[in-house]
Amino acid sequence: MLKHILKGVAIAIPIILFIVYAKVSGLFASQLKAPEGPAFVKAVPDDWAKATAKRESDIAAHLLQHQENFDHFANFPVSQTHGIPLIVLKLLPKVAPEFWGNEDNFLSVMGLFNDERLVGYPFPRGIGFTGLVRQDLNASIDFASFTCGGCHIGRLRLENGEYQYLDGGVNQEFNVVGYRQRIVQTLNKIYANETDRNKKNERVIKAFLNALNEVEKTNPTYFYNNYQYKNRQFTATYEAKQIALFKQNAEQTIIDFINHQERVYDGWLTIANKFYPNISERIAAGFAGMEDAIGFNAASAYQSFKDKPLTSLFAPLALPGAHGITDIMVVWDQDSHDPRWNEDGTRLIDGGGQWTGHIPLPIYKNIAAQVTLGFDNIDVSVSAHAEKLLRFLPPPIYPFDVDIKLAKKGQALFAENCADCHQPNNGRVYQELGTDMGRANVAGTLITVAAQSGFTSDNDCSPTTTVTLSGQQVQPCATYRGVSLKGQSIQAMLPPWQHQGYNALPLPGIWAQAPYLHNGSVPTLYHLLVPEARPTVFVKSRLEYDQKYIGFKWQQTDWDKTEGYLFDTASSPSISNQGHDKDITLNGKTFKLDWSQDKQNAWALIEYLKTL
Repeated sequence: MLKHILKGVAIAIPIILFIVYAKVSGLFASQLKAPEGPAFVKAVPDDWAKATAKRESDIAAHLLQHQENFDHFANFPVSQTHGIPLIVLKLLPKVAPEFWGNEDNFLSVMGLFNDERLVGYPFPRGIGFTGLVRQDLNASIDFASFTCGGCHIGRLRLENGEYQYLDGGVNQEFNVVGYRQRIVQTLNKIYANETDRNKKNERVIKAFLNALNEVEKTNPTYFYNNYQYKNRQFTATYEAKQIALFKQNAEQTIIDFINHQERVYDGWLTIANKFYPNISERIAAGFAGMEDAIGFNAASAYQSFKDKPLTSLFAPLALPGAHGITDIMVVWDQDSHDPRWNEDGTRLIDGGGQWTGHIPLPIYKNIAAQVTLGFDNIDVSVSAHAEKLLRFLPPPIYPFDVDIKLAKKGQALFAENCADCHQPNNGRVYQELGTDMGRANVAGTLITVAAQSGFTSDNDCSPTTTVTLSGQQVQPCATYRGVSLKGQSIQAMLPPWQHQGYNALPLPGIWAQAPYLHNGSVPTLYHLLVPEARPTVFVKSRLEYDQKYIGFKWQQTDWDKTEGYLFDTASSPSISNQGHDKDITLNGKTFKLDWSQDKQNAWALIEYLKTL
C-alpha cells in the first residue's frame, strides 16, 4: 500500500482537480442504487428440521466442491513474500512467555484458535506460511502471515460444549492490533533499559538465536509439527534446512523484523491518538472482533513518510479521513451483495459490497482486505480463490429451535418494514439512520486515488494479471460478469461522495452476525429493534449464545471474565450505539425501526430473522 500512496501523492493534485470537475459536471453519475421492483422476502419453511438438514447439506456440498478455494481462503498466507519470519513467530513464546499463550496455541491470546478440523497443522486457524505456496521449497525462509480465515472463520460454543464453526462468518476473538502490540512489548522486554539502536538490535538477535539453539537441541519438529499438505512434506529434514537458511542471514532478517513491527505499530499509535482521543489507549491494545478500515497500511505509510525529510510534509496525507473502526463482517453469500451491470455494461447497479459500498467489485474487496492487514506484495490468487468460494457459500442455519407460526407472522412484518432496504443487491447508502459517520468518511480522495492506481496495477491486479486457480491460468481482474475491466480503475474504489453513508446489507445468517450495527455496538437483535433497552456497557466476544435475545452472551451478571471483554459504547463516538433507533420515511413510505412500544411484534420479527 505504501507504494500506492506514494504514487497517489504524486498524482493527487491533478486528480483532485479532475474529480472536482467530474463531480460538478456529473461525469460520474451515482452508480450504485437499490434494485427496482418488489423487494425479495424469503419464506419461512414449514418444517424447521428439514430446512436445517437441507442447509447443512448445501454447505457441505459447497465446501466439498470448492475445497481448494477453501484451503486458500482458510489456510494460505495473504503474501507469498512478506510477513513475519516463521521461525521468529514460533519463538515468541520462548523469548517472552509472559506475553503469549501456551505453546500448544500461543496465539490464543490474540484470538486465533485451534480448529479441530485442521489436524496436525503447526499453527492455529488463521496463520498461513509461504512453504505452502513457494515453488522452490528450499529457495528462501518461510514467512508467516494471516489468512482470510483468521478474520472470517468464527465459532459458536453449543450447549454440549462442542463448537459450531462459522465458515465465512466472524472470528470475534481475533485481535490483530493486540498481536502487533504484543510483538512490540516482546521487543521492549528484550531491550530492557538499553537505548542505543544497535545494541537494542543485538539484544534481540541474541535472544532469538539463543531460543532457536535451545529448540534445535530438544525438538527437531518444533516449527512444523511434521505437517503434510498434499505432496509437500514439512518434516524434520525440511525444518533443518529452514533453520540453516534462517541462520545464513539471521541478523538482517531479525533487524528487518524489528524495523517493520515498530514502524507499523508507531504509526498505529498516531491513528489511535488522532482519531480516537477518548479511547486511544484502548485502541492501541485493540478490540477483538474489530478492525480499522484502513488499518496498518496507512500506519506504515505515515511512518515511512514522516521519517524521510523529503516526504515528511506529506505524512498526514497518508492517514485516513476519519476513524474507521468496524466489526469484522460476515462474507458468505457474497452474490447477494455484489453489483450487476446495467443493460449496456457501462455502469454498475444493484449492489454495493461492504459497509459503505466504496469498493463494489468482489475481487478488489478481497484485495483491500489483504492490504489492510499491513503486508506488502499480496498474493492475488488468495483473493481470487476467496471470490470463487464466497460467491454462493450458504450461511449457517440457526442451530436452535424456531417457532414457525410466530416466524410467519414476523415474515409479514419484515416485508412491510425491512425488506425494501435489506434486500439483496441494494447498492444505496443511507445517511438517515443516525449512526456515527466516521467509517463512511474514511476513504478520502488521496486514498481513493492510491487504491484506483494501485489495486489495478500490474503489482496487484490489472486486467492482464494472471494467476493459477485449480490448475488453470485465469485473469481475475480482466472482466466482471462478462464485461471488460480495462480502463475501469474507478471500480477499484468509488469516489468519496458516492459512499457517504451505510449499505443496508442483506441479512442471510443474520443470527450469527451479532453484535449489530457497523461498529458492533448493539449486542442482540432484540436490542437492535428495542433501542430503549440497549445497554451502554456489555460483554463482547463471548462464544455462548443468547437464545432469548438472539446474539452472543452479553450480560455482565454471568460473566466469569475468562472470555470476552467489556465494551463501553459511551466512551467514544466511534463505538456509539446510536442509530437504527427511530422510524424513518423514505420516498413517502414510513418504516418502523423502533419497536419499543410494540414488543410483541418485535419478538415475531426476531423469530423470522432466525430463519434467514
